[in-house]
Amino acid sequence: MDVADLLTSAGINISVCVVAFSLYSVLRKQPSNACVYFTRRYISEPIRHDDPFGLHRFVPSAGWIMQAWRATDEEILEAGGIDAIVFMRIVVLSIRIFIIAAVICVFLVLPVNYYGKDMEHRNFRFESIDVFTIGNEYKSITKMRLAYITGSHPNPSHFTVLVRGIPWSQDHSYSKSVESFFSTYYPDTYVDHQMIYRPSTVHKLKKDAKKMYRILRPVETEYVQGDKPCYLCGGTAHTFKLLQNGEDSIRSQTSIDELHPTQIEKECPAAFVFFKNRYAAVVAAQVLQSSNPMLW
Repeated sequence: MDVADLLTSAGINISVCVVAFSLYSVLRKQPSNACVYFTRRYISEPIRHDDPFGLHRFVPSAGWIMQAWRATDEEILEAGGIDAIVFMRIVVLSIRIFIIAAVICVFLVLPVNYYGKDMEHRNFRFESIDVFTIGNEYKSITKMRLAYITGSHPNPSHFTVLVRGIPWSQDHSYSKSVESFFSTYYPDTYVDHQMIYRPSTVHKLKKDAKKMYRILRPVETEYVQGDKPCYLCGGTAHTFKLLQNGEDSIRSQTSIDELHPTQIEKECPAAFVFFKNRYAAVVAAQVLQSSNPMLW
C-alpha cells in the first residue's frame, strides 16, 4: 500500500469538503442571497436587510451545522417542505453508511493492507469480480432484452419510428422532406412513411369559423330611414327597411362548393417512418442526425 497516495487522496477530499462548507457559510450570510438560501421565508414574509456591514459576513462559521443536525422533521417541513425532509434523510442515511464503512476500513482493511505482503496472482480470474461490476450488469440486461425481442411476436411498432420537428421548406412539403431525407441516409432499410395530419375537432371548428367569417364579411347591411306614419301614435316616425334575403345574398357571394369544401388535411411536422428491420428503426431513433440538436 502506498501511504503517500492514500494521504494525498484523503487530503484532497477533506480540502474540497472544507472549501464547500466555508463557501456556503459565507454566501448564506450575504443579504443579496436571501432569495436563494431562504426562498420560502423570503416569499412568506419580508426579510429585513438592516444588518450593518461587517467582517463577520466573510468569516465562515460552523454553528449552522449543529442547528441543522438538531432540527426535527417538523421544523424542516415548516422551513423547507417535504422535499427538504427527503433530501435530509438521504444525506443522513449516506453519512451513516459511510461512517460504518470508515470504521471497517480504518480498523480492518487499512492494517491488513499496510502489514500484508504483495502477492502475485497468476491464476486469478476476473469473472468473479465482474459479477459485481456495472459492465456485467449491462451485459445481462442486454441479453435479457435481446431474448425478449427475439421471442416476442412481430409488432409493427418495432419497425416504426415517430419523427417530429421536421424542418419547414418553401420548396416542398413535409412529406417530400421526409422521403428525401430517409431515402438518402437509409436507402437500404427505408420502406415508407405516413404523415400526421390535424383532423381534430378544435381545428375543424376553427377552420369552419374562419370560412364562415370570410363568407359573411362581404355582406353589407342596409339601413334606410323613411318618414312613414306611425299607426300607434298617429305621427311620423323613422322606420326601417328589411334587408333582402340573407341566403340569397350569401349565395350571390359564394357557391355551394365554397360552403361545403372537401376536407383538405393540413400536414403536421411529424410522421411515422417504417423500416425493413428493427435494427434500422433503433438506429434511426437513437442516432443524432445533425451536429446541431435543435435541427433535424
